[in-house]
Amino acid sequence: MDLDTPWRELVAARQALAYRMFGGLCIEGVPLVQIASSFGTPAYVYGAGTIRARLADLLGAFREQGLTPAVRYAVKANDHLAILSLLRAGGAGADVTSAGEMARALAAGIMPEAIVFSGVGKRRCEIEMALGHGIGQINAESAEELAVLSAIAVSMGKFAPVALRVNPDVTAGGHDKISTGRAGDKFGIAFDEAAALYRYASTLPGIAPVGFSTHIGSQIFSPSAFEAAYSRVVNLIDRLRGEGAVISRLDLGGGFGIPYDSGPAFPMPAYAAMVRRVAGDRCLDLIVEPGRWLVGPAGVLLTGVTLVKLGVGRKIVILDAGMNDLIRPALYGALHGIVPVGMVASSKPVTITEVVGPVCESSDRFAAACPLPEMAAGDLVAILDAGAYGAVMSSNYNGRLRAAEVLVDGRGMTLIRKRQELSELMRDDIVPLGERAPA
Repeated sequence: MDLDTPWRELVAARQALAYRMFGGLCIEGVPLVQIASSFGTPAYVYGAGTIRARLADLLGAFREQGLTPAVRYAVKANDHLAILSLLRAGGAGADVTSAGEMARALAAGIMPEAIVFSGVGKRRCEIEMALGHGIGQINAESAEELAVLSAIAVSMGKFAPVALRVNPDVTAGGHDKISTGRAGDKFGIAFDEAAALYRYASTLPGIAPVGFSTHIGSQIFSPSAFEAAYSRVVNLIDRLRGEGAVISRLDLGGGFGIPYDSGPAFPMPAYAAMVRRVAGDRCLDLIVEPGRWLVGPAGVLLTGVTLVKLGVGRKIVILDAGMNDLIRPALYGALHGIVPVGMVASSKPVTITEVVGPVCESSDRFAAACPLPEMAAGDLVAILDAGAYGAVMSSNYNGRLRAAEVLVDGRGMTLIRKRQELSELMRDDIVPLGERAPA
């Protein structure tokens, strides 16, 4: 299925974007054509005001319910230090899945106690790093991992604050590749084993069990899927507390969806009300782990048209951005809105267009049938909702240089990552002495 929403509707549905008569498409009031002129294309552009506003909306929805959950931003969505620093300033901590993400969170000034360490394959050196810094929570995903955690903590003279990631076996309706809470998924502890494993964790030296964590997937729009999962976990907590277990924390995970078309947004107020109803009277410290929801709508991939060619029965617009810059369409079949930047281009008749990148793969296609005004070489387009899982998943495939990244804040724009240069592309390659080319 193609994203066939008219492009003007896509822009109208996004608070950060608007067309101006003399500036074309703007993000938070800054013309994208000005950004392209200053920094070139392709470039990721993020709106700081949008990120701040979305974090405030999240906290406000819970505040209306009398709840103050700790926000632990999922760093995997966008790990740039500027983005992490924005969120830290707004009161968010971090949910990390590697030593690299942990180092980034710490470098951005996020306090160790505001960091949650998740993931099914934590290495010994990563666990040692987490315990050495005194991070606030480690999500354990198996009995085997608990044993490893215990041994490392004892060897370091530390106690590991552990939440068990329980798999509630709930199908949330998202894409198969981003579903994480079903019985066959690699994540978490089987629900039927969670009670016994929590009892076991309480007996292990070096382990300080604090509660449970759950995360059922991404791009979920209905609070009912979350409610089904949380209800199972809360019942588990009630049962264990009835036995005398000490449980102080419930990590609700993330996975809140964003519309990539002009459809309805995730109902955050209804979600917060559901959390209040299901878990609000349990005297539990609550954690939420949004990623995409906070930063996805705040970013666009600004890209230029390199060439327009006539294909079989359709026009093909070839961009200077490719799947190496934004892999989601090739990886998941994900659909991103694509809109013209310039006012001249936007006034032309609309045609159904295939939009592709320059990478030597047939899957390097952003849209098979996109309604766009007639485009020409040199025109600019913006690929929408690219603030999450965009630059962070980019690569040098086909020897292509990584895009620049720009942050808009107020009326100013700041280059926060310069475009990679050819001289940097081979910087880390090591050629054995006998194979080196003659000087």
